[in-house]
Amino acid sequence: MDSNKKYWKGLEELNQTPAFVEGSKGEFAESIPVEDVLNEAGLSTKTPRRDFLKALGFGLGAVSLAACNRTPVHKAVPYLIKPEEVTPGIPNYYASTFNGQSILVKTREGRPINVEPNPNAIGLNQGLDSTTAASVLDLYDESKLKQAQLKGQDVEWSKLDGEVVKALNAAASSGKQITIVSNTVNSPSTLAAITAFGTKFPTVNHVQYDAVSYSGIIEANKASFGRAVVPSYNFENANVIVSVAADFLGTWLAGEEHTQQYAKNRDYKSLEKRKNVTSRAI
Repeated sequence: MDSNKKYWKGLEELNQTPAFVEGSKGEFAESIPVEDVLNEAGLSTKTPRRDFLKALGFGLGAVSLAACNRTPVHKAVPYLIKPEEVTPGIPNYYASTFNGQSILVKTREGRPINVEPNPNAIGLNQGLDSTTAASVLDLYDESKLKQAQLKGQDVEWSKLDGEVVKALNAAASSGKQITIVSNTVNSPSTLAAITAFGTKFPTVNHVQYDAVSYSGIIEANKASFGRAVVPSYNFENANVIVSVAADFLGTWLAGEEHTQQYAKNRDYKSLEKRKNVTSRAI
C-alpha cells in the first residue's frame, strides 16, 4: 500500500469547496450540538473545549459519588428443610393435558415457565398448537385481576362465595332456571362437578357452545356411518390427500397432530417413497 496516496472523504474535500473550507477550520469538521447537552448555568453559549472537559469531569465525579451509595441487598436464603422434588436451578416436568393435547409442563421452583408436547403420549393428541404454547403466559398476565371483586370493589373470596351461594339458593327456591354456559366439556371430572351442581340445584341447565363448532362433521358422520363422532385420521398412511375447505395442517380439527403425521410421509432420504406422495388443497 502506497503511504503517499491521499484519500478524500468526498467531492467537497477534493474540490475544496467554500463550505468545506469554512467547516474544516474548527477542530471538528461537523458541528457537534454540545450546547444542547450542556445548557447549564455557568457555561457560555459557545462551548469551548475547556468547558466541555469541565462538565465531563463533573459528570464522572458525580457518577463516582453515586456509585458509593449502597444498593439494596437481596439475600438468597436456602431451604432449611428442602422439599425432595425441588432442587434450585434444576427444572421439574409434569405431564398434563390442555385442550385435548398431551403436554409436558416445565417448572422451576413450582412456577410453570414452558409447555411442550409429551413425547410419550398414547391415545391423545401428540402435538402442540400456538394457543397451548402461549397458555403459560396467562399465569403472568399483569392485567388480570389480583383478587375477587364485587360490584367493582375488591373483596375477600369468602364474601364473594357467600354472595354467589345466596343468589343460587334464592333462584332455586323461587324455581328460577340456573344456566351454565361453557364450551364443549369432555373432562370426566368437570362433567362430574356439573352433575353434582345440578343435583344440589335441580333447575340447572347446562348449555355448551363452541366458537368453532364441529356439529356439521358430526352430523355428516352420523348420516354416512351411523356414528355421531368427530373422526381422527392417519395422514402418515395417505399417498393422496384432497382437502376441501379444511386446513388440516392448521386450524382444522387437530392440526398439530396432522402436521406430525403428514411429515412422517415426507421422507427426504427416500425418493422412492416420496415420488408416490401427492397432496392437494382446494
